[in-house]
Amino acid sequence: MEKRAQGMSLQQRKDDLPEILRRFEQENMQKVAAEKNRCHFHLMAPVGWLNDPNGLSYFMDRYHVFFQYSPFAVNGGMKLWGHYTSKDLVQYKYEGAPFLPDETYDKDGVFSGSAIVWKDKMYLFYTGNVEEEGDHDYIHSGRGANVIRVISEDGEHFSAKQCILTNADYPAECTNQVRDPKLFQMADGTFRMVLGAWLQDDKGAVLLYSSTDLEHFTFEQLYTTEKAFGYMWECPDIFALDGHRILAVCPQGVPSEAEQYQNIYESGYFIETEETRTVNTSFKGTKETRTVDASFKGTEETRTVDASFKGTKETRTVNPSFIEWDMGFDFYAPQTFETSVGRRILIGWAGVPDAEYSSNPMNEGWQHSLTVPRELRYYNGKIYQLPIRELGQLRKKEILPEKESYVLDNGCGELIFDGIAGSSSAAICVQIGTGCSLFYEKGLVTLQFTDDSGAGRGKRVARCEAVHKIQILMDVSILEIYINDGEIVMTSRIFFPGKDATVRFLGQAEMIQAWQL
Repeated sequence: MEKRAQGMSLQQRKDDLPEILRRFEQENMQKVAAEKNRCHFHLMAPVGWLNDPNGLSYFMDRYHVFFQYSPFAVNGGMKLWGHYTSKDLVQYKYEGAPFLPDETYDKDGVFSGSAIVWKDKMYLFYTGNVEEEGDHDYIHSGRGANVIRVISEDGEHFSAKQCILTNADYPAECTNQVRDPKLFQMADGTFRMVLGAWLQDDKGAVLLYSSTDLEHFTFEQLYTTEKAFGYMWECPDIFALDGHRILAVCPQGVPSEAEQYQNIYESGYFIETEETRTVNTSFKGTKETRTVDASFKGTEETRTVDASFKGTKETRTVNPSFIEWDMGFDFYAPQTFETSVGRRILIGWAGVPDAEYSSNPMNEGWQHSLTVPRELRYYNGKIYQLPIRELGQLRKKEILPEKESYVLDNGCGELIFDGIAGSSSAAICVQIGTGCSLFYEKGLVTLQFTDDSGAGRGKRVARCEAVHKIQILMDVSILEIYINDGEIVMTSRIFFPGKDATVRFLGQAEMIQAWQL
């Protein structure tokens, strides 16, 4: 089916592909839903492959979660968007695939993007991928990276696509690798859009554009580092949290360190803590390049702008380090959005591109999931993440210990170990199944697999001064661990072939709670 879809003309994709996809989903959903590793409350592709969450928004009394989707190929293939809606971010309804690669400017994939609500309409933006025929590396030549806009008045029906930006609209410093538009609105009502980019000198960067009407965009500035911190910054996001401005990116090509950057591609954020700006009142400049210390160990940043800009230096103080969102095996491409009451919610892809270990060893017609929605809070120089409180609705019954173990009958459960007597010198261990352990000793939290439940995963570590609380969400084949109310988060796929999931806590805790979900 994948080859058939790929071989269609654009007109055939417009005319025939929606119905072909509908029938394919209808014929295969039931079989896929019965696969034993299928999650209960994590969002997955109805069939096939899922990766980046996109278009997170609240519109027309519903939450909208779009996602990059390859329905015909379990290992990834033709990229389109799928769409879920929810009233509460707990129970979801699949709404179909609204955007297919059926135009000249997106013929090789509907890539990631975002949504923004303005004047009672939802505006969606994504990258339309185009790969030209010929001898190209698709980095420096042969790739079109177009920003496409679609409008919806009801969250169900969508306007014709409009190409907003092309390669010609990006700075000369950029390669053909530019993608993942994220939109946000400023206090003055104007809009900004950030795009992830790969520069000609193999440095990752973020491009910033401005707009007053969500149709016409002007390039404003380029964020990068003096020395390379990864060669590509995917899935950028800029947002404010408790008075702090956050720049989130997914840098590719960052070398691994003993306690950092342990996945093949990383995902994290910088915190901008202070800003002083001195500008000329006649400033109309639209191009500027920002450079920071390569290792992000310095705290001062100087912005240099066009020579015609008079009195135009800006000094900005930033957080001294890049902070990873998640220290587990399976996390990438998060996107955030703000609810109508001001909560900042994050959803990520519970997967990593090009990982050597398996995401679903059974390969029974589907692969990957999204994380549960997480509420973000700023505390003590970093962002804490916790599962949204609405997930408490999933608690069915309390689980009582059996010989100090907690048995999750269907592989779904929530466990909280609170008031832990944990310090840098005290050992703590949580055993999950027969071959997965979370342990803390000498200032390090370690998540480790020693059997086939990890499907090739080994060990991940995170530094932590003390552990006083551990919250675990288990959902058949995914594990989300929240330490110290979200100070550290570790996400991993986990598989229990032919076994019940059991959890055992070795240590001292004032309170242990467990629920079947």
